[in-house]
Amino acid sequence: MIVNRIVANIATEDPEWARQFYGEILGLKRVMDHGWIVTYAAEGNSAPQISFARQGGGGAPVPDISVEVDDLDMVHKRVLAAGIAVEYGPAEEDWGVGRFFVRDPFGKLVNILAHRR
Repeated sequence: MIVNRIVANIATEDPEWARQFYGEILGLKRVMDHGWIVTYAAEGNSAPQISFARQGGGGAPVPDISVEVDDLDMVHKRVLAAGIAVEYGPAEEDWGVGRFFVRDPFGKLVNILAHRR
């Protein structure tokens, strides 16, 4: 299992508020905009991203951290084997990701996902 990406998600009433600071001041490129979530990323070989969301999509709460993996089923099995409660999903979302939410040992809501297309 390989972790492909870890994305911080920050809850906000207006994702557009991030545009000036993260887009204009820090120079991150807007790489995704679903209206309820906007993601900024660095260009080039680096992969840092930060998302701003009114909701977590599909009526789910906004997760604190998103971790993209290459084998979602394997991680789900590990979570269940560890006795960790799944708070959302597993779900195949209409925007092309499979995902489920769990809480980490610190109480942070973690979105574990894999892109499907």
